[in-house]
Amino acid sequence: MIGTSVFSGPTEFSVTTSVGPQLQRLDLTREAIRLTRCVRTLLPDDAEIAGLLALMLLTDARHLARTNGEGDLIPLKKQDRALWDKRQIAEGVALISATLPKGSVGPYQLQAAIAAVHDEAARAENTDWPQILALYDLLRRMSDNPLVGLNHAVAAAMVHGPTKGLELVDALKADARVANHHRLDAVRAHLLEMAGDRDGAVKHYRAAASKTLSLPERNYLLMQGARLSGVDGQE
Repeated sequence: MIGTSVFSGPTEFSVTTSVGPQLQRLDLTREAIRLTRCVRTLLPDDAEIAGLLALMLLTDARHLARTNGEGDLIPLKKQDRALWDKRQIAEGVALISATLPKGSVGPYQLQAAIAAVHDEAARAENTDWPQILALYDLLRRMSDNPLVGLNHAVAAAMVHGPTKGLELVDALKADARVANHHRLDAVRAHLLEMAGDRDGAVKHYRAAASKTLSLPERNYLLMQGARLSGVDGQE
């Protein structure tokens, strides 16, 4: 699935639960990786299968840092990168690096390349957002998925500022597939916070929390709203 950087990362392929108290299903993620390895053994020259495997490895590599001991969600920029699986990252980066030059590039390869840029950054501040934005520009041309558009808006905000990101989010409001999705409100809240609009951010964090059925996501969103609406204004 494709997620957003407001939560775990701009591209997520770990199996997450959309309902209930758990954020991740690591057993299903491991099985998905195993099956994809099997398919790649049968079709070693298929670049998109290689891209899919790289994507799974690169996003699953973050799973230990994605939640704390209580199961609370930790966003990508605040994750302890020392907990990321360096072996999986190295395998995923090597796989996508070997695959991209071979010819036609598909959406799985682009998503894997985005995940690789995130995973190779030693700190969140070192993330190469211009490269990520360029990759999302390419991905949007291939995919009509509105969640790709949300990820693109976040990347644009990181490069050009929150006003640009909010313009791109506004353009998605007419898309019925995402108009009532909690991630639209979550991204808007994140960008409004970046822009300094605390009241607007609180409103949309709360709106997003009311729409998600995932308990860890709901708790995270409510905490963000509470943090911004504190009486003393401290974060």
